[in-house]
Amino acid sequence: MPRFPASTDISQSLAEVLGQDIQLDTWQSVSGGSIHQAWHVHSQCGQQFFVKTNLANKYHTLEAEYLGLQTLHDHISPENPLHIPKLYTLASNEQYSWLILEYIEFGQQTPASQTALGQGLALLHQQTAPQFGFEADNVIGENLQTNGWTKDWLSFWAEQRLGTQFKLAAQHGFYNSLQDEAEQLLSLLPQLLQGHQPIPSLLHGDLWAGNAAADTKAKPFIFDPAVYYGDRECDLAMTTLFGGFSADFYAAYNHVYPLDNGYEQRKDLYNLYHILNHANLFGGGYIGQSQSMMQQLISQVS
Repeated sequence: MPRFPASTDISQSLAEVLGQDIQLDTWQSVSGGSIHQAWHVHSQCGQQFFVKTNLANKYHTLEAEYLGLQTLHDHISPENPLHIPKLYTLASNEQYSWLILEYIEFGQQTPASQTALGQGLALLHQQTAPQFGFEADNVIGENLQTNGWTKDWLSFWAEQRLGTQFKLAAQHGFYNSLQDEAEQLLSLLPQLLQGHQPIPSLLHGDLWAGNAAADTKAKPFIFDPAVYYGDRECDLAMTTLFGGFSADFYAAYNHVYPLDNGYEQRKDLYNLYHILNHANLFGGGYIGQSQSMMQQLISQVS
């Protein structure tokens, strides 16, 4: 089986971390990612790794993922049943960049794994910061996600979430079709978030079903984060956007960390960010869906 062109440099970067000679000699392409190439890699000694590769100019996207995973690792308490893939190294050469992680063999999601996932996410959300934001900007898909520290949640959501997506829409040439709804929605945000004062919780940030899994022992894992400190309802809202999370997951979450009143009314406001991001990434029907969501949100308070 052919090796990745930079396999020698990638092997060397891993050897430096492990403190031993290692040769990654079997490379099997893994499907599922839309931004990076993903590989299930074996060493000559039978060790297994998960490697993400891209061109050197995409190093920043892998760096953002590395920092997000490291942050999640650092804040997972010993009693938390949720797991984060082990990080080995992040590196690049003149042509390519790569991220080496623990290889996890996925199994079937079960009621037990969904329960543990809900419990673990609730415990993760109890890790907090003084302000909303993160120590660095990162990416959501391939789009920039700004994370400047902000004391006020309403301002953070208006400026660094919805506002950045509206700016991207202008760059992509379709903001004019959304402008009336966008301006009206931003003016109504104080009413949509009235009385809601969340604490800044540590979020996965991109928690759809494709970024959560269970291994063959039903141990839950989350990966591919877009980490920041925000309203925990944002993570919960996104789990409903594309499905894949069971009633066991939600019951377990609420048992550990019950959601605040009004979550159902705020859920679409938080998911609008991701639909706008999809519109900026893929265009098509997501543009109309964004407009419809804004119209529905406006109708709630106008």
